[in-house]
Amino acid sequence: MDFELGTALFQLVAFLILFLLLRKVAIGPLMRMMKERAQYIENQITTAEKNREEVERLAEENRAALQSAKKDAAEMLENARRSGEKQAADILAAAEEEARRIREEAVATINREKEAAIAELREQVGNLSVLLAGKIIAKELNADSHKALFEEAVKEMGVRV
Repeated sequence: MDFELGTALFQLVAFLILFLLLRKVAIGPLMRMMKERAQYIENQITTAEKNREEVERLAEENRAALQSAKKDAAEMLENARRSGEKQAADILAAAEEEARRIREEAVATINREKEAAIAELREQVGNLSVLLAGKIIAKELNADSHKALFEEAVKEMGVRV
């Protein structure tokens, strides 16, 4: 194996031409494509990070909105409970007032009927007294029964006076 300088120089020149051609045709576009791919990946990572931050922000807003909705619901329930209690108290007060009114009307009706019954009883007692007095007067009295009736009347008058 002899070393030939011409062949070696020719191989070196051919290698350099091939290297420059490969660099221009294959390696240059490949490097450019790799840079573009790296840029694309970097943009995707940046976009994903922004999206993640946006999702976190929206999740926090949703948590805050949920807490607010829970608070509003609790307030609405409390207001409804208070309103129901007030309505119940109003209904109870109205029922008590109606019962008092009915009781007063019943007492007044009882008193009127009592007075009417007493008046009717007095009238009946008066009628019976007149009837009894008429029967006593109609009866023939002898001196002894007349005297006894007189003494009895005097005793009753004495007791009343």
